[in-house]
This record gives sequence, structure tokens and C-alpha cells, in this order.
Amino acid sequence: MSVTPLVDAHHHVWDLAVRDQEWITGPELAPLRRTFSLADLRPPAEHAGVGATVMVQTVMVPEETPEMLAQAASDPLVAGVVGWTDLTAPDVADTLARLRELPGGGRLVGIRHQVQSEPDPRWLVREDVLRGLSAVAAAGLAYDLVILPHQLPAATAVARRLPGLRFVLDHIGKPGIAQGALEPWASQLRALASEPNTFCKLSGLVTEADWRGWTVDDLRPFSDTVLGAFGPDRIMYGSDWPVCTVAADYAKVLDAARALTAGLSVDERGDVFGGTALNAYRLHVP
Repeated sequence: MSVTPLVDAHHHVWDLAVRDQEWITGPELAPLRRTFSLADLRPPAEHAGVGATVMVQTVMVPEETPEMLAQAASDPLVAGVVGWTDLTAPDVADTLARLRELPGGGRLVGIRHQVQSEPDPRWLVREDVLRGLSAVAAAGLAYDLVILPHQLPAATAVARRLPGLRFVLDHIGKPGIAQGALEPWASQLRALASEPNTFCKLSGLVTEADWRGWTVDDLRPFSDTVLGAFGPDRIMYGSDWPVCTVAADYAKVLDAARALTAGLSVDERGDVFGGTALNAYRLHVP
């Protein structure tokens, strides 16, 4: 009988000696202003029983994705990489093909862009972006959506426009958990979930909550909304390590996710903690 491994479908690494992470600013994020490597991730991940991970890009520079692929090639823990490329470039299809030919290129499973930082709330449905996303679909890759709640309508529109592309919503769309702001996020999330080619990561909740004193009950209205909208077979767990560490350590984040999904069946939890990631990202895990 095959057993689905526990998959952490969202984590990062960065080396400040290689390049700065300009988004790490201010005293609250000061604990993140150091290098985080796979060697740092391995002890808590292995202690938690994680069998595979998905490493996700952090900065929008072309050099980062080959670096992540090279790390994946040398470390069996990393089953997939979500990288970055300029979706608006006319040669995006060629760039994706070149990335697949690099060491570790077989572990490229998705592309992401920091849409949350784009001033245009309709950036995702620009014609040049749509052409790039069509190339991502043609390459058989998924596309991670890192967006803010006001960008959910554009995400829904683009998912409808490109039914052949698998869209993965990061961090449940970053709702205002600390403020208890369910609406209009919840209604817009349900609209996105109505598109069958969409998935959602149960990740990033603790950093949208009050870092100083969140509880599982603070997170539950938001996780329940996600579970009701997408269903377990389209939801995947992600730690968002090391960003999560400003609010909770690796084990506590996983414990919270397990508590939020305790009402699911064994098979449904198997989807959230492994099966959905394998399906959405087409991961090859022993």
C-alpha cells in the first residue's frame, strides 16, 4: 500500500551573501534578516515527518530560479521549485524551456510573480501577462498567485480565461486575520474557488494574524471558509518557513494546521497534507 508523504508545499530559502532581500524591512521583520538554508530547514522538517517540500521564489530576478533548481538537484527533500520569470517578455516560452534544461530543471513545477506589489489591481488580466501565463500553461507548469484580497477578482477572471492553467492561491489570499476581516475576502475567495482549475494553500495564516498572541480560534473562521470553498482535494498545506517564524516556529505552524483540519476524514487530511500538492504541482515523490 502506498502512503502519501507529508508535503510542505511552501517554503523559502535565501542567502544574504548572494543578494539582499529588500522586502525585509523594519524592526518586526528583523529576525528574518539573515541567511536561511535547506540545512536550517531540515531539522524541523524531518522532526515533523515532512517527506517532500516545494521551494518558492522570493525576489523577481532571473538568477534566483536557476539557483533554486541547483539546490533541488542536490537535495532530495525538495520535490518542486516555484520560480520566477518575466511573464511579459516576448521570449517567455523559450526561457521556461531553458530553465527545464538546467541542473534540477525537472523539478521546476511552477512560476510566481509578486502580484501583491503591482499597483494595477487588474495586472493579471493584461494582455502581455496573459500571453506569458499561456506559455506557463503550455509548459505544463502551475502558477502561484501571491495576491492581496482586492486582487482576487482579477485572479478569478484570469482563471476563467485560462482553464488549462492550474492556479495555486498562496496564503489563502492574505486576508486581514488580525482584524477579523472576513468580507469581502470570503465572497471573493468563493468566486475564485468556483473555477475548477484553482487550488489554495493553507499557509501564511499566522503571519496575517496578530503575531504577538494569535490562537487557533483566531484562524478558524478563515480556514473554515477556505475548506468550504475549495474542499480538501484542492487545498494543500504550506509552512511559509522561514517567514512564519516571526509568529510561530515550524512545529507550531504545522500543529495549527492539523488542529484546523481535525474535523476532516483521514483521506481528506491526506489530501491537505500531501495529495493535493502532488496533484497540483505534478510532484514526483518516492
